[in-house]
Amino acid sequence: MRIFKKISLVLAVVMMGFTTAHAQIITTPYSKMGYGMINDNVSSIQRAMGGVGYAMRGGRIVNVMNPASYANVDSLTFLWDVGVDLSNLWSKEGDDKGYNFGGGLDYLTAQFKIAKGLGGSFGLVPYSQVGYAYGGDINGGTESRSGGGGFNQLYVGLGYEPFKHFTVGFNFAYLFGATNNTTLISSTSTSYFVRNMKLRDWNTQVGVQYSLPIARGRDMLTVGLAWQPKKSFHGETWGTSYDSQDSKVDTIGFTKMKGNYEQPTSIGAGVSYIWDRRLTVEADYTYQKWSSAKYHPIGGYESQTMQFDDRWKAAVGLQYTPNRRGTYVGAMSFRAGAFYNHDYQNFNGNNVRDYGVSIGVGLPASLPSRTTINLGVEWRHRETSPVHLITENYLNITLGVNFNELWFWKNRIR
Repeated sequence: MRIFKKISLVLAVVMMGFTTAHAQIITTPYSKMGYGMINDNVSSIQRAMGGVGYAMRGGRIVNVMNPASYANVDSLTFLWDVGVDLSNLWSKEGDDKGYNFGGGLDYLTAQFKIAKGLGGSFGLVPYSQVGYAYGGDINGGTESRSGGGGFNQLYVGLGYEPFKHFTVGFNFAYLFGATNNTTLISSTSTSYFVRNMKLRDWNTQVGVQYSLPIARGRDMLTVGLAWQPKKSFHGETWGTSYDSQDSKVDTIGFTKMKGNYEQPTSIGAGVSYIWDRRLTVEADYTYQKWSSAKYHPIGGYESQTMQFDDRWKAAVGLQYTPNRRGTYVGAMSFRAGAFYNHDYQNFNGNNVRDYGVSIGVGLPASLPSRTTINLGVEWRHRETSPVHLITENYLNITLGVNFNELWFWKNRIR
């Protein structure tokens, strides 16, 4: 009965995340084009390590980046992870400078053992996000642009170990959400145009991992691979326009997304090495062929200013835990990482690129409890190249609570 009560509690938290799926706020004009800023399904632990995870496995982390990792969960525990994010943004465009603050719920995930060699996971993770607001003077009036919303994935996944040291995994997700981009012009009259996109679809991902024990099992070399297929999105897009002189709201360019808007093939690979069960080092590479994905803006909107480039990202990270069974300080995990991201958006021949570094620490809630509080700080720099249109610097603070309890432990009757 206690197990069912705890599972119900986790499901309630996930549903709370479902109803507040757009709570997280990002603030960047770069998110106004395409589907917004694409996410990589990383946890607070992984963000503190530069965003690595394709070759990451272990019973103390929910690794949605590669579902093959689910098979490695401990048989006695139910693991779940909740993450929030806070961001400060400093931007510069010519002589104009700006400052923004945002944050909110990032993800909710859970992982558990089903049978020998078989693990499962479910949760809510972001797919992409939109958030910006800026404006200025024009001839005879003012113009302001703003946008918000995003797409999320409510997923379930399985990981299986068909033979020792080799695991395969699969994620199936319900993809949902909506975005809006508004242009408001005020002069002798007031007019606006809103570009709307509503998505209701499914998504899939498969992954594999292979580990090679070294030094009598105290060291471990792991390679991982994750693949997501190209697919056409299901949903609708339309525009809403209004002019105060007409006092009429018009809906224009209503279009079904199927056959007109696509997600590209995505592949990620990583290699990790664990030394003496204390130090973990990993390097990852992600490639997404966005240049071949269809995207047909409403009435040609964006077509003259924005194109899709192939996205690729390289990341490295490390974690050091002195002694999990020692003192409190020895059980702490210290993390660091770095990444470089060549993004999928291109504005008038200028590609969006960002890079950053991160550090973090995992604090045990108590000993001998496995529950940890994961804190991370990330600095990120984003701009276009070769022409620097808008330069942005971020300071992100991440907080994740990783609950790891012995839900399936049976006490002995004395």
